[in-house]
Amino acid sequence: MTAAGAGGLDAIRTNPAGAVLGFDFDGTLAPIVDDPASARAHPGAAPALARLAPLVGALVIVTGRPAAVAVEYGGFEGIDGLVVLGQYGLERWESGVLTEPEPPPGVAEARAKLPGVLAAAGAPPETFVEDKGQALAVHTRRCAEPEVALERLRSIIAALAERTGLTVEPGRLVLELRPHGMDKGMALRRFVDDLGTRPSAVLFAGDDLGDLAAFDAVEALRAEGVPGVLVCSGSAEVTELAERADLVVDGPAGVVDLMGALLDVPS
Repeated sequence: MTAAGAGGLDAIRTNPAGAVLGFDFDGTLAPIVDDPASARAHPGAAPALARLAPLVGALVIVTGRPAAVAVEYGGFEGIDGLVVLGQYGLERWESGVLTEPEPPPGVAEARAKLPGVLAAAGAPPETFVEDKGQALAVHTRRCAEPEVALERLRSIIAALAERTGLTVEPGRLVLELRPHGMDKGMALRRFVDDLGTRPSAVLFAGDDLGDLAAFDAVEALRAEGVPGVLVCSGSAEVTELAERADLVVDGPAGVVDLMGALLDVPS
């Protein structure tokens, strides 16, 4: 635990009603699985969030998944006060109401061209595309040599993104084509600013490269005098977050334990 992180945790415990707690979904609240459609939150995640929700100032999940999917797969439907920002902040789910924009035309163009692009690149047959509506994720986790397959596709996916006006979000054995203009850091900062009051502390827990932008947002708030905590849900696949985190926990189970420990609530 870093000194800054310890200070952030103390600030949360001292004034939980003013604290903002943020979490990624896949790899943080839910274990990573071969098929994204079979992902489900750790069984302790929803109960822990439900106990925290009435005690803290704000509780938010910031995910690359569609917000409604994260709510369904997490079992979060009945948690009052929880906000889910999906598609890197393009969507917002709150109290059962989903707000989402129309996908930019580049997504439809990329959807049409992606099968041909993958075939031309010699993508292994185990490569699969997850259609998120606002984005398209190319996964190589099922391939015999997933890292090799990912590197083979990296440049051609980047070229497709450039042609269609999208950006590439790299992750754990995945390359995601998504719209410009929003990332998890921007989504978290906008959420905090929209609260209208200065938080007593901000915590964000994540596991993958897309969560680095949220870490940046917490560090920017620290520079403005808001205590912050950077939590990494540790894995052997991505080390960049662990190198920057104040605290590294053992995957989603460790995140659930941390949620319980934050306010001395059994997990």
